[in-house]
Amino acid sequence: MAYTTTQVPAGERITSGPGGLNVPDRPIIPFIRGDGTGPDIWRASQRVFDAAVQKAYGGKRQIAWMEVFAGETSFNKFNTWLPDDTVEAFREFRVGIKGPLTTPVGGGIRSLNVALRQLLDLFVCLRPVRWFAGVPSPVKRPQDVDMVIFRENTEDIYAGIEYAGGTPESQKLLDFLAREFPKEFAKVRFGSPERIEAWQKQLEGIGAPPRPLEVQVGVGIKPISYLGTERLIHSAIGYALQNKRRSVTLVHKGNIMKFTEGAFRDWGYQVATRFFRDQVVTERESWILGNREADPGLSVEGNARMVEPGYDMMTPDQKQRVCAEVEAALKLWPTHGDGRWKGKLLVKDAIADITLQQVLTRARDFDVIATPNLNGDYLSDALAAQVGGIGIAPGANINYVSGHAIFEATHGTAPKYANKDQVNPGSVILSGEMMLRHMKWTEAADLIIKGMDGAIAARTVTYDFHRMMVAEGHKDARLLKCSEFGEAIVQHMA
Repeated sequence: MAYTTTQVPAGERITSGPGGLNVPDRPIIPFIRGDGTGPDIWRASQRVFDAAVQKAYGGKRQIAWMEVFAGETSFNKFNTWLPDDTVEAFREFRVGIKGPLTTPVGGGIRSLNVALRQLLDLFVCLRPVRWFAGVPSPVKRPQDVDMVIFRENTEDIYAGIEYAGGTPESQKLLDFLAREFPKEFAKVRFGSPERIEAWQKQLEGIGAPPRPLEVQVGVGIKPISYLGTERLIHSAIGYALQNKRRSVTLVHKGNIMKFTEGAFRDWGYQVATRFFRDQVVTERESWILGNREADPGLSVEGNARMVEPGYDMMTPDQKQRVCAEVEAALKLWPTHGDGRWKGKLLVKDAIADITLQQVLTRARDFDVIATPNLNGDYLSDALAAQVGGIGIAPGANINYVSGHAIFEATHGTAPKYANKDQVNPGSVILSGEMMLRHMKWTEAADLIIKGMDGAIAARTVTYDFHRMMVAEGHKDARLLKCSEFGEAIVQHMA
């Protein structure tokens, strides 16, 4: 198409086919510098990307960078926060990268990042989290953290419908619930004048002065679908198998939200066993098969008792369901029995709250994590804190079907540090490393990891790491500017 806010450089388009991406030797890659500290970070990052590609391929491959615009910079230039050109460039050229963006305050787009994800249907938010030796950490064993989070990107709270308390819209929904679903509406503590009046009397009973109270209930709906779940978990399991990971954990809050997050878990197991049956084993199947291996004469009912400690207190129907589960698992014996299940990808699940504890206390138990949007938000930032902070946390938004992907900084714009050449460019640099790996330019991606490892191990770092290293007693840590850190990474590629 004809672009009015940008120019297309000499190069070729990345295309997608049955075998995945087809990447030419000079691919056109759209990029957004970002707002605030974005330009500083981008200069350092682009230097690293170009050096890695040059060192890996000796000039046979080269990226044709195409600058596009969004955020505050775009608003100042074109009076729009997100030009159509930018969306179309990411759509046409398939793979791109961006720095941090200012989100407009007030009306309009809720978040530019969310807008790009939804416009291009980038249904996976991919967040790998690993520790680089030498990075200060608040935990004792940060080296145990090596996880990849697949966070669903288009449903849950990102597709949530909300109405503010006290508005006609929220009252209309409350009235509908009261009329059509009275049993469920009874759970809304202060959703009716009668409930509020009863509370008012309780307050008066303890001497509280009377005051006017009215119905003000904010309401929200969060959708989670089978197809949205299927494509996320299919992508997570495919990634785990391709990269020889040990397990995929479905993280959810299904014990409370049984028909949204609980369905996410149930559908996740269906995806695993429907599409990857010979390559995976569920956690409960591993217990059943292991019980049979330990005691070949074990009956189905005996195995059920070992899988479900409360088996003898169950109803007959519940016992029948557990026994049917045991029988189904034992039918896998030709492909999974005699210990063969130990070489399969383990698919399991965990409640979100206990997961946030166990990624601290038992990090080695987690490898690839697949989870709805909100859980993934909490988890990815909590894990980033264990390995050095969000300033070094990379991210990507990917549609594994179309091949479209935008790699991005996971931190904010930090405007008070803008144009000071101070901040850590690690988030964008490692996001670029992910981008190169997505393009199958693994040699260049490996060089970036090597350079980052070397620069940090030598304690040549930006101020965020420097102050933590000095606080830990490393007086030899050397403070670098943003641009100098990029150069240090390039030097350690050699």
